[in-house]
Amino acid sequence: MSVLVQNLTTGEVIDSYREDKVVPPASVMKLLTTAACLETMGPGFRFPTILEYTGTIDGGVLHGDLYIRGGCDPSLGWKGRTAFLNQWVKAVQAAGISRIDGAVIADMTMLDGEAQNPAWLCEDAGNYYAPGIFALNYYGNTMNIVLKSGEPGSVATVVGTEPQVEDIVFINRVRCDKIQYDGAFVSGIPYSRERYLTGAVPSNLGTFGVKGDLPNPGLLLARHFTSRLREAGVAVKRDANYLPDYNPLTPPRHELYIHYSEPLSEIIKETNVNSNNLYAEALFRYLGTRYTLPGTIHNSQDLLRDYWRRRGVAVQNAIIKDGCGLAPQDAVSAKAFVQLLTVMRNSPNADYWMASLPVSGKTGTLTSLCPGTPLEGRIHAKSGTIAGTKNFAGYIDMPNGDTWVFAILINSAPGKARNIQHVIQQYLLDVYKNHP
Repeated sequence: MSVLVQNLTTGEVIDSYREDKVVPPASVMKLLTTAACLETMGPGFRFPTILEYTGTIDGGVLHGDLYIRGGCDPSLGWKGRTAFLNQWVKAVQAAGISRIDGAVIADMTMLDGEAQNPAWLCEDAGNYYAPGIFALNYYGNTMNIVLKSGEPGSVATVVGTEPQVEDIVFINRVRCDKIQYDGAFVSGIPYSRERYLTGAVPSNLGTFGVKGDLPNPGLLLARHFTSRLREAGVAVKRDANYLPDYNPLTPPRHELYIHYSEPLSEIIKETNVNSNNLYAEALFRYLGTRYTLPGTIHNSQDLLRDYWRRRGVAVQNAIIKDGCGLAPQDAVSAKAFVQLLTVMRNSPNADYWMASLPVSGKTGTLTSLCPGTPLEGRIHAKSGTIAGTKNFAGYIDMPNGDTWVFAILINSAPGKARNIQHVIQQYLLDVYKNHP
């Protein structure tokens, strides 16, 4: 455990227990990532995705290739929203292009090829909550695998995927069993066509979906864009392709159109309120590009540690492996989180920061914390949950106008997460009632 509760208004320490001890933060780790991005990039920053072409345009014909240069935007196609592709088609038509002699190519070279964080557990790789991170992210880097269950003891049938993914191969071992829960799992690695399906599902359930990661979201985006172009009457000669690594032999390119994401303030709100691992990890990887290109996981780790060290946050003993908290090796102290939260409450970006945090009993991952109690609506915080771990860090608005800042990190606890949360909730209520 590592616990610290402090009155931000007066500086008084309300309660503490091993506040310097570094422990796995789980998704509370997202606070380090989103705060660093907000402070260094600003709330109005928008991720650019650039359409470029090689060759020349002559008589309506592009004698070359059309590139989609990725800029780490995590929101392209989020929740299946692909209307932006129509705008891209209009941009191509506005450039006078009615035929492309080459192909649409997804440029993934802003990041290195290490799409899967090596610190993540193998059992997580391939699941929807642990997708690979690329310079081009699309559809949440997630597909819904449609299965059909049958009699007990049979193997479920793979019906298809949404979105449809060409050339994917499923090695299916999902059993139909007399259970009432979904126990199917997906595993695989980025760029691989193979996905392994294991576990069990309820028998005679009919069709249902299991979420897994997209092996190559950039290529899928290039394929979807190619289809939209063809539907609009723009002929594309070759099949879509992707460029995973920088190639100095690539011909010079010409900018055609820039697509911008929603503001960073909205992206970090989605990251923290819904504990979105894809968004957090894309932000984390983008930070690494501020050191050098292509961006690397190592550079992201160094930048995050160095940034908070310079801001006076006690990260000298912290272990930073990723930006979302999925890595079990991550370790941060309650003191570090309280210091970070103090910095952000006094930041010029404080209003955007506070808006990015879920509210107790009301929104996001804090909906189940303190509903119907005196603390409902008074806590703005980030939660973190993995096996045996339940953590919270954030602010408490006191009735007298003071603000408390706190971090409660509990690891390797016996029992289920909801039981650990109940203990934390009771602790917060006790502290709150005893310090009016």
